[in-house]
Order: sequence, then structure tokens, then C-alpha cells
Amino acid sequence: MSSPLPSATASLTVGDRDLASGLGIVEDRFPAVFSTTRMIALMEIAASRCLAPLVREGELSVGVSVEVRHTAATPPGVEVIATARFLRMEGKLYRFEVTAADPAGEIGRGEHVRAIVSTERLLAGAARRFAAPTEV
Repeated sequence: MSSPLPSATASLTVGDRDLASGLGIVEDRFPAVFSTTRMIALMEIAASRCLAPLVREGELSVGVSVEVRHTAATPPGVEVIATARFLRMEGKLYRFEVTAADPAGEIGRGEHVRAIVSTERLLAGAARRFAAPTEV
């Protein structure tokens, strides 16, 4: 099966909330460069855009796994573009090659897996996890 959109992109200009130093953890120190967590989020957004034509009313796509390397630092004020390219289906899972780049070149690369799920079922499952008594 091929995706209706074999690739898609997402971009942002790195701001204060995108920096590793802005993670909000006081006792830990991180540099004032684009954070790995925000890079991954941008990659996920690009992959979700590939799946958008397949998502029906009452559904959404969710991330299942991500394996990436963040290989170069990007300072504030610079645009980063993430690209997701559909690779293949694995059962009900959609596998993507994901990359991120700034004007100086590639800053990250890896693979990301997504699934299309029922929004109601996902939210109900999350609620059940916290409603059930837990054993110690």
C-alpha cells in the first residue's frame, strides 16, 4: 500500500520554547539550542500530515515509536524543516523515514511509526488506566 501523500513537511522558527534550555527543569542545565524533544515533535507532525487523508471522522493518528539521532545544533531564530517520507505498512502501522534540517544542513534523521486509532477508544483507554485501582 502506498500513502496518498508519500511525504510531507512541517516547519518552525526556533524560539525560546523550542530550546533545550527552556525545558523548565531548574536543577539541570541544557544549552540554548533547538531541543531534541521539539525536533521529534516536528518530525511527528510531518508524519501525521502524510496520514491526514486517511484519517476518518472520529479518528486520529498517534505516534507509536520513534528512533532518531539529533546530529547538529540549531540556534534560536533559525527555521527548521522536518520531512516525513512514507516507507511501508507493517500490519496496521505506518513506518516513516523522518529528517530535520536547517539552512546549514541536516540536523536529525531516523524512523517513526504511527497508527490510526479511534479518538474515543484512545481517550477511554487513558481514562481507564487511571480509574482502575493499582497494585503495589
